[in-house]
Amino acid sequence: MIPYTESREGIVFKVQVVPRASRSEIVGEHNGALRIRVAVAPVDGAANEELVRLLARALHVPRNAVEIMAGRSGKLKTVRVAGLELSAIRKLFVSQGPKR
Repeated sequence: MIPYTESREGIVFKVQVVPRASRSEIVGEHNGALRIRVAVAPVDGAANEELVRLLARALHVPRNAVEIMAGRSGKLKTVRVAGLELSAIRKLFVSQGPKR
């Protein structure tokens, strides 16, 4: 399972983004982070916006509940999701399972 921390502000976890994929999808766990492929290039924040959209849809929260806290210009990011039940994030992490 992917490590995460919980606070009053939300649940924080690591995400590894793979830009320029053939389609946007959540792949699974990779090196302690949630690996996500996005079908856009990392130009003008497009990959970050697609990441936020994909996570919001998968977790059934509004886009403004998903915040990239660190790593906006890199592939490894720290993400916080507000207003999320802990069971929802656990379900997402478990359903993805470890993949390499």
